[in-house]
Amino acid sequence: MGLQCLGPHQQSDKTGPTIWPRRSAYQGCKLLSFPPPMSKPLSLQKLRALLNPLVLHSPSHPSSYAPIFELLTGCNLPRLGQQVHAFIALLGVEPNAFLGAKMVAMYASSGDLDSAVLVFGRTRNPNRLLYNSMVRAYSKYGCSKECAEVYRLMHKGGFFGDNFTFPFVLRCCADLRSLWMGKCVHGQSLRAGCDLDMYVGTSLIDMYVKCSDLGDARQVFEEMPYRDASSWNALINGYMKVGKVSLAKELFQAMPCKNIVSWTAMVSGYTQNGLGEEALGVFYEMLREESEIKPNWVTIMSVLPACTHSAALERGRKIHDYARQIGLDSNPSVRIALIGMYARCGSLDEARCCFDKLHGNEKNSVAWNTIITGYASHGRGEDCVFTFEEMVRNGVKPDSVTFTGLLSGCSHSGLTDVGLKYFDSMSRVFSVEPRIEHYACVVDLLGRAGRLVEAKDLIDRMPMEAGASIWGALLAACRKNRNLELAELAVRKLFVIEPENTGNYVLLSNMYAEAGMWKEVNSLRNIVKSLGMKKSPGCSWIEIDGKAHLFLGGDTSHPQSREIYLFLEALPNKIKSQGYMPNTTFALHDVSEEEKEHNLNTHSEKLAVAFGILNTEPGAVLRVTKNLRICGDCHTVIKFVSRIYEREIVVRDVSRFHHFKDGSCSCGDYW
Repeated sequence: MGLQCLGPHQQSDKTGPTIWPRRSAYQGCKLLSFPPPMSKPLSLQKLRALLNPLVLHSPSHPSSYAPIFELLTGCNLPRLGQQVHAFIALLGVEPNAFLGAKMVAMYASSGDLDSAVLVFGRTRNPNRLLYNSMVRAYSKYGCSKECAEVYRLMHKGGFFGDNFTFPFVLRCCADLRSLWMGKCVHGQSLRAGCDLDMYVGTSLIDMYVKCSDLGDARQVFEEMPYRDASSWNALINGYMKVGKVSLAKELFQAMPCKNIVSWTAMVSGYTQNGLGEEALGVFYEMLREESEIKPNWVTIMSVLPACTHSAALERGRKIHDYARQIGLDSNPSVRIALIGMYARCGSLDEARCCFDKLHGNEKNSVAWNTIITGYASHGRGEDCVFTFEEMVRNGVKPDSVTFTGLLSGCSHSGLTDVGLKYFDSMSRVFSVEPRIEHYACVVDLLGRAGRLVEAKDLIDRMPMEAGASIWGALLAACRKNRNLELAELAVRKLFVIEPENTGNYVLLSNMYAEAGMWKEVNSLRNIVKSLGMKKSPGCSWIEIDGKAHLFLGGDTSHPQSREIYLFLEALPNKIKSQGYMPNTTFALHDVSEEEKEHNLNTHSEKLAVAFGILNTEPGAVLRVTKNLRICGDCHTVIKFVSRIYEREIVVRDVSRFHHFKDGSCSCGDYW
């Protein structure tokens, strides 16, 4: 039976149906039949006990109804709240500030911000309680500007904030990244005597952190008489955000009582700063038997990208197994993180398997973007296009990240005209305005296809100034197509934009070396030396049995160097019989051809592949990561190695994956 509420002129009928007056309600609020009690029997009984006496005696004082709205707050019963609101309106009761505050809180907790705003706007003579309710409501729904405006009106009305006001207002200052406003609120909190309140202090730390003022954040932290874990966590997150990892670690170690947020902040912070091994170390520490705090879904989602930093596919699989054991692998956010981990570690099949396990609305734009970007990094342009079209058919709107992945996939696969078609449709069809990264993809797209003049024309027509990514893409295309004139133009721009990037000097130097222009090569080397810049050494690494092995070009420091070099010395004769011819242009030194061949033979990716073959079972897949673009001669050699030794070899360089198998590469030599 529904809740029995009687009008002022009705007699009690304990067995009859619920009776409501059937006429229009206050401010358009419709009168609705009460639903059955469902899962809230206690709340409804309390509501009946509170409402029936009020109805029978027809009280005119608004505050009498406040307990009813307070009871409904947080119960997610918006229809009941609307009905009670409509009923008191029929009685001619106008909400005062106290009742208005309770009504605002009820509507906000039920997801009806519009009604909360309406009540707030129509309540006369507001007090601090009402303002606080509205500040909290706006803050809850992320309406930061509106929250700040209500706070301004509150001050204008002569009401000062208290410890219930400041945490929410400071959150809005943080969301708006408004440091000056945050400092004003900080000053007002001091004048209001709230400087000793722990929640206000934590909110201040969070505000200063998000506004990139770590000095003031630390000062607030040091001056707090009492701190909870949230205070420590806010500052740890701040230090991690700006790359001050050692300070974050010091705070974490000094924490008297760590919680799951503390541990996850360290895992996430290490990951974001590219310290994958450290992130995995903290995660494994949580898994120890004596650890009281175990990873949750946020921790797992945070640690999975660390596996991509260290190319640790096997460790990623073990984390996936752990998530499956504790029932978290079905969490959509964890599954999306798994998609990204598998794709970046070179296992697209497992990435697609995780994607296909998502259902309905779980396949949001983040999930689609992750799998499209994964296909792009592997040079699977056709799969990028097919998945993009599938995304659109499923009613998911593509965004700027989607198009970056799509255009990149087309670029690495030679789908030039297809990529140009999608670039043209971005704003016209999908209302996504091209950004600098999209233009960089199209310059790369045209450059790889040898259409350098069109690429340069596009740069000249861009609505924004070309940055390093644009000129870098053009320079790489010029290197591939041996266009020294345009390369010099691109490098001159890059020398101004990023003067400390030695990679640009090295790339132009290599082009001069290929052309036999040794005088220009020496001139560039002298410039680099005079500026005190150091070239980033090429390195490659491979993980075997959970341990990463790093190799530099010409490296002899590894314990197995002798075996590796013996293997590589014998390799040229084996593959020359299969048709291999050394491409000594990649040696790029003014030395004899014999010395050039020797230099080619000691490139870091060859050392890593040789080590992998020597230390794994026949048929095992080798996975190598390189910090630079793979050398052209190494690319050719690894194709022969994959055939002779019957191995699948996956090489991830700075721009994409190469899958070598049976003497060919997934890139089709288009890279």
